[in-house]
Amino acid sequence: MSRKLPLALPALLAAAVAGCTATGGAALGGEPVTDAPDAVLTGHSWVLEEATGADGARLAALFPDDDHRLRMVLDEDRIGVSGACNRASAGYRLQPGGTLEVGEMASTLMGCPEPLMRADRAIHDLLAAGPLQLRIEATAPPRLVLESADGTRSLWTGEPTAETRYGGPGELMFLEVAPAKVACNHPLIAGHQCLQVRELHYDASGIRQSPPGGWQPLYAQIEGFEFVEGERKVLRVKRFTPERVPADAPAVAYVLDMVVEAERMAPAP
Repeated sequence: MSRKLPLALPALLAAAVAGCTATGGAALGGEPVTDAPDAVLTGHSWVLEEATGADGARLAALFPDDDHRLRMVLDEDRIGVSGACNRASAGYRLQPGGTLEVGEMASTLMGCPEPLMRADRAIHDLLAAGPLQLRIEATAPPRLVLESADGTRSLWTGEPTAETRYGGPGELMFLEVAPAKVACNHPLIAGHQCLQVRELHYDASGIRQSPPGGWQPLYAQIEGFEFVEGERKVLRVKRFTPERVPADAPAVAYVLDMVVEAERMAPAP
C-alpha cells in the first residue's frame, strides 16, 4: 500500500529544485519582511513545552501523547509547524517591539486518528489568535514565549537547527530508500548493513526525470529518519558538508526534511 502526502506535490518539488528551503515562500500578505528575525529565533527549532489558555488552564489538545511533540521553525519569511499529523506553514511578520503576526496556514492533508488531528487544529488556533507578543529568554537552551492579548501563553524550548549545527545552509535533494538494507563494509562493525538509496531528480515543474540513479549503499545516517523494513520511501533531505569532521565520521551529513512518499512492499517470493 502506498501512502503519499495529498498536497500540491509538483509545486513542492519545484520549490526544492529552485533551491528553496522547506518553509520558504512569500511573507504575510505577499510583501517581504522588513524586519529580519533575530538569529536566535531562526537558528533554532522550537519545541512546545507548555501552553495555557486565557483562564490559565493547560491547553491539553496541544500535547496529544508522549510520542508527539509540536515543533515550530521560522526562516526569513515563513513559519512552519509539525509534530502531530500534518505539516503546516504560513507567512509571518515580526514587528518592532516583538509583535508576531501569522498569516493563513497552508497544510498537508493527511488523515490521522485523534488526538493528532485535534492537535493540528489547536496549534493553528494558537498561532492565529491575533498578534502575539514574542519574547526570547537568554537561557541555555534559549526559551521562546508567545502571548496573545487574551492571555493565552505558550512556552517553547530552542534546539539548534541543522543549519546552525553544520555552519551553513544545506543542499536540498531527494533520495529513494529501498525497503531492505544491504551488507556494507565498516572498519569497526562486523556484518554492518547500510541503507540502499538512489538520488531522484525533478524538473522545474516538479516532474520526475528518468531514469533515476543506481542504487548505492549509504554509509552515513539520515538524521531524523527511521528505517522500516519492507517500506520503500522517497525522502526530501538536506545534505551538509561540515567544515570540521571527526576522523571516524562521514564527510557528508544528511538531515530528513520530509517524507514525500511511503509504500509498503510485498515480501520477495
